[in-house]
Amino acid sequence: MSLIHETDYGTPLSKSEKMVTLTIDGQSITVPEGTSIMRAAMEAGTQIPKLCATDMVDAFGSCRLCLVEVEGRAGTPASCTTPVAAGLVVHTQTERLKKLRKGVMELYISDHPLDCLTCAANGDCELQDMAGAVGLRDVRYGNQGENHVFADACGEANPAWLPKDESNPYFTYDPSKCIVCSRCVRACEEVQGTFALTISGRGFDSRVSPGMSESFLGSECVSCGACVQACPTATLTEKSVIEIGQPEHSAVTTCAYCGVGCTFKAEMRGEEVVRMMPYKDGKANRGHSCVKGRFAWGYATHKERILKPMIRESIDQPWREVSYDEAFKFAADKMRGIQAKYGRDSIGGITSSRCTNEETYLVQKLIRAGFGNNNVDTCARVCHSPTGYGLATTFGTSAGTQDFDSVEDSDVIMVIGANPTDAHPVFGSRMKKRLRQGAKLIVVDPRKIDLVKSAHVAADYHLPLLPGTNVAILTAMAHVIVTEGLVNETFVRERCDWSEFQDWAEFVALEKNSPEAVAKISGVDAEAIRGAARLYATGGNGAIYYGLGVTEHSQGSTTVIAIANLAMATGNIGRRGVGVNPLRGQNNVQGSCDMGSFPHELPGYRHIAGDAVREQFEAMWNVKLNPEPGLRIPNMFDSAIEGTFMGLYVQGEDILQSDPNTTHVVQALSSMECVIVQDLFLNETANYAHVFLPGSTFLEKDGTFTNAERRIQRVRKVMTPRNGMADWEVTIGLAKAMGFGMTYNHPSEIMDEIAALTPTFTGVSYQKLEEMGSVQWPCNEKYPEGSPIMHVDGFVRGKGKFVVTEYVATDERTGPRFPLLLTTGRILSQYNVGAQTRRTDNVVWHGEDVLEIHPHDAEQRGIRDGDWVRLTSRAGETTLHALISERVAPGVVYTTFHHPLTQANVITTDYSDWATNCPEYKVTAVQVSQSNGPSDWQKAYDEQARNSRRIAPVVEAAE
Repeated sequence: MSLIHETDYGTPLSKSEKMVTLTIDGQSITVPEGTSIMRAAMEAGTQIPKLCATDMVDAFGSCRLCLVEVEGRAGTPASCTTPVAAGLVVHTQTERLKKLRKGVMELYISDHPLDCLTCAANGDCELQDMAGAVGLRDVRYGNQGENHVFADACGEANPAWLPKDESNPYFTYDPSKCIVCSRCVRACEEVQGTFALTISGRGFDSRVSPGMSESFLGSECVSCGACVQACPTATLTEKSVIEIGQPEHSAVTTCAYCGVGCTFKAEMRGEEVVRMMPYKDGKANRGHSCVKGRFAWGYATHKERILKPMIRESIDQPWREVSYDEAFKFAADKMRGIQAKYGRDSIGGITSSRCTNEETYLVQKLIRAGFGNNNVDTCARVCHSPTGYGLATTFGTSAGTQDFDSVEDSDVIMVIGANPTDAHPVFGSRMKKRLRQGAKLIVVDPRKIDLVKSAHVAADYHLPLLPGTNVAILTAMAHVIVTEGLVNETFVRERCDWSEFQDWAEFVALEKNSPEAVAKISGVDAEAIRGAARLYATGGNGAIYYGLGVTEHSQGSTTVIAIANLAMATGNIGRRGVGVNPLRGQNNVQGSCDMGSFPHELPGYRHIAGDAVREQFEAMWNVKLNPEPGLRIPNMFDSAIEGTFMGLYVQGEDILQSDPNTTHVVQALSSMECVIVQDLFLNETANYAHVFLPGSTFLEKDGTFTNAERRIQRVRKVMTPRNGMADWEVTIGLAKAMGFGMTYNHPSEIMDEIAALTPTFTGVSYQKLEEMGSVQWPCNEKYPEGSPIMHVDGFVRGKGKFVVTEYVATDERTGPRFPLLLTTGRILSQYNVGAQTRRTDNVVWHGEDVLEIHPHDAEQRGIRDGDWVRLTSRAGETTLHALISERVAPGVVYTTFHHPLTQANVITTDYSDWATNCPEYKVTAVQVSQSNGPSDWQKAYDEQARNSRRIAPVVEAAE
């Protein structure tokens, strides 16, 4: 094994289709028009020395090291900023150029520390490399570096010297090593779009400055790592590299956080991760990253990780460490005993959206074939199940329509119920880049998310609707499009059912659906609704991106259908730059759905009741399958309380913290006789478990994830599982103990079985993924290289289906006791229930959940910023600190759910989507009042959790 080296071409790839031929150092080369001479030379195999240039950002031309000579032109132009032209004859190495480059390098080195042997960048320093490339052997100007390098000058303190900034938990900034190439500044601006860095001062006083000479931690820096990645010296360096040293081998793998699915190079020394470097060939992230994927992988070796199986008879007992075989036997005996006592349907399981496709497939296979029922569900039930229902109904398939690259061709972007810069930050950066290039933006969200207004980005329309009125707003937009003649009739007649469209158009045209009528319901100005509708319908390529603010409502499925209706009515389907795009929350939510994790569907979204489909699986699995759909998660809980569902296997999911109405979940789990938890840590669900099977991280196993754009990507094992087994091996062990044998030697064999049984995966194999890097399903005989864009020539279902979307107000209403509406979401530095990110230094940015409340509502209640407040609903109460903010409108409060001591879901209710039972997290009537600290419920919960997490000491056998 060795390090994977990626070629840096110096400047970005030109997208021009016109080709130009020129000669570089006697070699003829043909490249796209607009390509720089530097990039053309690199493609020809000639590396021109450079320091300020890198292909992740636009050319800058400041270092003056990449000079070339062009026949017929005076001077020595910078190759990075000089575009190619037909017939050019370029020389990259002449006596004149050699002298100029040496002179430039002398100036750099004269003001740079010469501590190369002890420098963290030794072996990975472009300044060092370029000094060698130009043949620098001495420096005529000395190396005193009085301006930057030394704290003392001539025995006195040097006021120009700045100390190293170590405030950021993940990287350091050493001003003395900065060559002011501006690569970090440009990466922050062009790649990330945060504009947190600048160059302060002039001449020799120039230096990189976070904000107004702030620390990195105190600035607007979001710690995405783009600046560190761009830095050619040790000025910006990962602390892990400083502590461990340079990596010596690497492997390409996929991030295990959000649904963007960023590709990384795991750079290693032995089995120790040195750093995670974004992979430029990653088609989801294109070489960019966020703070979680780039830096927050330390949970894999955290001291709280459980590495041995544990069992106990009851939840009031301490855990007892046992061998895997004993744990499997204990669990199997319990589960079989429950079935013997309560019947075959009395047990079930929940698959993970954090585990691989292969592991998820095995869990649902174990439940259907080993348990003998279809009581399988997944976390998508509580996030994107309405996406599956809504898009399958209208388009014929349960997934987004575009690849992420598509946003580069969007003219109008509508973001509904999503916060991409926090929840999907790498895609959020790509979106912001397109907006800076001139695309228009519509934001439909109760909060003023960052996209509403941030550096060089502002929404053309922000529709701050009252939570729960999504359907009304979208139907009002459809009213404008229909009544003002903005429908793309050609598209609708050719691609959709015309009679269903006419029924829908007649409905949306009703006066009750006009913006003026909906304004009274939603609180959004009617003219803003009209303006947004006109912009989406007439502004060119219109793309809709939505998140949990759409799906986690009582009308979540209706809202997804309403979005699809808008896209079809305007013809914004089937090409680049358009589409309907759900932003998935976890790394493999899409994959867990694809793999048959719903109680009524086998892999590939095929109903369990279908005889022909079921027979395929029965033949492959050599077992008779139950044709009846099983229980959804809410049904499992209700049945447990009733005493008919008594055993649950939960892989990689913390249902106690993530599911609504925590008190109800506690009651359900407490009623069960056997709860098996398979995870990395003793999560909140494990407080009520009888068997704990240790999980493995994405670094410790092979497999695949499927991201929000249907992209199937490899996960590669880079270290031995610290718990002794990968998750797929644990499931096989449990299955064997249950009497259902599954034999696989490698996850690639599991994928082969998936491909054999799933029509959209028939062309997928590990060999194809090695060849192509990734592939988007459907990948089969019809689409052998996958499908970046869906519904190009027609909808999967045939004709697009328009469905009437009647607005029905939620049953969760405000009133005198509960006058405010609570909505929930995520924050950049934390992920889901926080089990991973809370065990990293990301807690520096978000150490607790807080309650955002508008100044008006706070003043009415005598609440000041930072006060303890009591948050009460019909379901329960909790306490947390207040954050007074105008991000939320009067009457609306907002919090996150990343920290278990807050237990925000003790507040949320049992109301759910009418079609899928997806919980209504986004609308809860609450009251906020002053408090003195944690509630009695929180104290009791914490005490129970501490008691439940006790692990009995291992008693050594006497000799």
